[in-house]
Amino acid sequence: MEEIIKKIRAIISDIDGVLTSGEIIIDSRGEELKIFNVRDGNGIKMWLSAGYKFAFLSGRVSKPVDFRAHELGVDVIQGTHCKVESGEKLLEKWGISWEEVAYIGDDIVDLPIMRKVGFPVAVGDAAAEVKNEALYITSSPGGKGAVREVIEMILKTKEEWEKAGEKFFREEDVQGP
Repeated sequence: MEEIIKKIRAIISDIDGVLTSGEIIIDSRGEELKIFNVRDGNGIKMWLSAGYKFAFLSGRVSKPVDFRAHELGVDVIQGTHCKVESGEKLLEKWGISWEEVAYIGDDIVDLPIMRKVGFPVAVGDAAAEVKNEALYITSSPGGKGAVREVIEMILKTKEEWEKAGEKFFREEDVQGP
């Protein structure tokens, strides 16, 4: 598995159930609210500081997701009914191949893209079918630092964790997770 991980140059992540707990909160005005984990945000910033790509990919459309993607400086595609097609657009933009991508998912809608990427990952509380397709299953559930766990594991396998941390923790480079 180490050779697979060392090829990874980009991470694509589902949102609901991966970067959030999977619950959808709607206030009395019909506005959607989401809770994101700061550790995931720090991990994404470290991943980007190491020179890699990251994208949010979701079948749903949500203003909080757009806001969070902008805040972190990551690509985002929402409202997609075919995650493989949307993933292909990202790969073309980034100039990389499927084998250089890790995908983090939690539910059966993630299975087609998980079968395309080089490193399919399931969060700890993912559906059984997703866990069966994954090469790595996080110990953390979705919304509780699972993305950070994946990033840390990949960067440590590539022996880039410390270097990414040094870049990330320079005050002039950090704008907050």
